[in-house]
Amino acid sequence: MTALLSIDGLTKAYPGVVANASVSFAVQPGEVHALLGENGAGKSTLVKMIYGLVKPDAGAMSLNGAAYAPAEPRAARAAGVAMVFQHFSLFAALNVAENIALGMENPPKPRDLAQRIRDVSETYGLPLDPGRMVGDLSAGERQRVEIIRCLLQDPRLLIMDEPTSVLTPQEVEILFHTLRKLAAEGTAILYISHKLEEIRSLCDEATILRLGKVVATCTPREVTAAHMAELMVGKSLAAPRRAATEPGAVLLDVRGLTLLPASPFGTPLRDVHLTVRAGEVLGIGGVAGNGQDELLAALSGEVPAPGAVWLEGADVGRIGPDARRALGLLCAPEERLGHAAAPDMSLTENAVLTARRRKGLDRGGFVDWRGARVFAQEVIAAFDVRTPGPDVAARALSGGNLQKFVIGREILQDPRVLVVNQPTWGVDASAAADIRQALLNLAQKGAAVVVISQDLDELLEISDRFCALNEGRLSEPRPARGLSMEQVGLMLGGAHDMHDVLPAEEGAQ
Repeated sequence: MTALLSIDGLTKAYPGVVANASVSFAVQPGEVHALLGENGAGKSTLVKMIYGLVKPDAGAMSLNGAAYAPAEPRAARAAGVAMVFQHFSLFAALNVAENIALGMENPPKPRDLAQRIRDVSETYGLPLDPGRMVGDLSAGERQRVEIIRCLLQDPRLLIMDEPTSVLTPQEVEILFHTLRKLAAEGTAILYISHKLEEIRSLCDEATILRLGKVVATCTPREVTAAHMAELMVGKSLAAPRRAATEPGAVLLDVRGLTLLPASPFGTPLRDVHLTVRAGEVLGIGGVAGNGQDELLAALSGEVPAPGAVWLEGADVGRIGPDARRALGLLCAPEERLGHAAAPDMSLTENAVLTARRRKGLDRGGFVDWRGARVFAQEVIAAFDVRTPGPDVAARALSGGNLQKFVIGREILQDPRVLVVNQPTWGVDASAAADIRQALLNLAQKGAAVVVISQDLDELLEISDRFCALNEGRLSEPRPARGLSMEQVGLMLGGAHDMHDVLPAEEGAQ
C-alpha cells in the first residue's frame, strides 16, 4: 500500500537548538498514527512543517505518492491536510456557523453552511447547533466546532494536537468513536497526546521522538504505557512519593465566596467554602467552564472578594495579587501564555513579574537583573526547562516547557499557600511526574496546596482530599483515598450531597 504521508529526513534548526534531525516515518491511509515525545522532542515543529507553518531546512515529504511541500496552511488544506490545534482559535462572541465560515476559503451561503454543519456533525456523532454562540459552549463542544470545521474540508490527513486535554471521559469516548469512523473511511490521523493509555486504546502505530530524532516505533496496544513513557524519556519513571504526615493549622480559609463572572460567558461562584491546612493537598476537579478560572481569580486577588478569602487568619479578600504574594499566597493560572507569562518577555523578565517581592529582585525602585537572571536559571535547572537560556522569550518555548517554568517559578518562591490550575496540562509523562512530586514536596515542607485539574487520575494520585466544582458550586471535600471513578463522576455531575455519592450501605450509616 502506498503511504498517504511519507516523511524522509526532515530537518529543522533554530538558533541554539535542532528541533528535528533527519526525521523519517510514514502514515498509511486509514491509520491512526501516534506521534510521541517529551516536551521539546520536536513534535510541534514537525507537524507545523506538515501543515505549512514552518519550512524545513532539509528533507522531503510526499502525499499520496506526489511531492508535497506546502508553503502555507492554505496550500496544506488544499492538498487535503487539516489540523486541530491544542489551543482553540474561536471567537466567543460569534456563533458556531460564523466561526466555521471564518476558517473556510470560500464559505457557502449561511443557510447552506448551517445545513452542512448539521449534516456532518450528526454523521460523525458530534451534534452541533450552528446558531449557538461559541461563548455558551462547553470545552468539549468548542472542540467539536474545530473538528467539524476540519471535516467540512474533506481531509485525507487530520492532525490532532492534545485533543483530549479539556474533555471529560465521556467526551473522550465520543471523540474516539468519531476518529475510528473517520479512519474506517480511509482518513489518516496523526495524533499527538501525552495520555498514553488513550494512545494504547486508539492508535494503530506510534513514532517516538527524543531530542528531535526518531528513537523508536511501536504498536501501542502491544506494549504498556510505562514502556512507551520510558522510550520517550530514555529512563524509568517513578510514581510520586510522599511521607505520611498529619496536616497542621488552617492556612487558607474561603468563606461563602459568591461572585458574578467577569465576562458574559463566565460562571458565577455560588457560596464556595473550603479550608486547606499546612501540609495538605486539596484537589478540585471539574469539567472546563464550571468556575475554575473565576475561583483562581478570587484566590489570587485579581478579583476582590472582601470577607471571603482568609490567609492564616487574616482577611486578604480586599488586597491585590502583589500584596497577597508578599504574604505567601501564590497562584499559577491555567492560561500559561498571556496570563501566567508575558509572551514577548524573556524568562528572566517573566521571573521578575511574580517573584519581585518574595525573591528581593528590586532595590530602591530598580530591578536587580543579575539576581533575576540567577533565579530564572535556578528554575530552568530545577525543572529541566528545555531552552537555550533565560534570555529566550516565553513564546519561543514549547507549551510543556513553558508550563514547567511557570510552575517552577512559583514553587521556588516557597509559598505558604500555592493554588495551581491545570499544573501538568500539555506536559509529558516525565515532566508531569516531576511537577506532581514537586507539589507533594512543597506540601511536605508545610505549605498548603490547592490543585485545580481536569485530570482525575492526577488529583486522586496526589490529593489528601477531593471536591468537585460544578456550575460554580463546590462539593463537600472527601478523602481522596478510596474514591472510585463512579463516585467522582457523580460529584462532577453536581451530586454534592454525600448520600448521593456514597454507596448505599455507607450513606446509611
